[in-house]
Amino acid sequence: MSKHQHEHEQRDTQEMVQEMVRAMSNKGWRITDQRKSLATLFAEAEGYLSPKDVYESMRQKYPGVSFDTVYRNLRLLSEMGVLEQFYLNDGVKFRARCQTHHHHHMICLQCEKTVTFEFCPMKQVPNLPDGFQVVNHRFEIFGYCDECAAHATTRQ
Repeated sequence: MSKHQHEHEQRDTQEMVQEMVRAMSNKGWRITDQRKSLATLFAEAEGYLSPKDVYESMRQKYPGVSFDTVYRNLRLLSEMGVLEQFYLNDGVKFRARCQTHHHHHMICLQCEKTVTFEFCPMKQVPNLPDGFQVVNHRFEIFGYCDECAAHATTRQ
């Protein structure tokens, strides 16, 4: 990795942490060291984190933290739109939501590789009930990437 790429990634991480902390503050949350650490953990994560992953990470720095507290914060952060929540083969997982623009994902159920696509199918949904105002929506496609599909075929 070049020095420029590393500096760019650090800046992106710092911006993501600031966005997450700002969202918490806007909802009236006290900004504690634990919540800053939680934001940093997700900003630095390359993939999806299970509640257990987050708990194990947080417990290293904050030995007194409970799993219930971690899980409750994950759910609240998901409800406020800071984190995205996904139900994958091995249970619920979370990752930081992209705050910059609207997009959707294709997610490999085996390796969790995620491909972003900009097309929004909501624009083509026919026959929505009259008077129904859509406030938010999610659209993910789950399947197997080329590599995982190829490995599955060779094992059969």
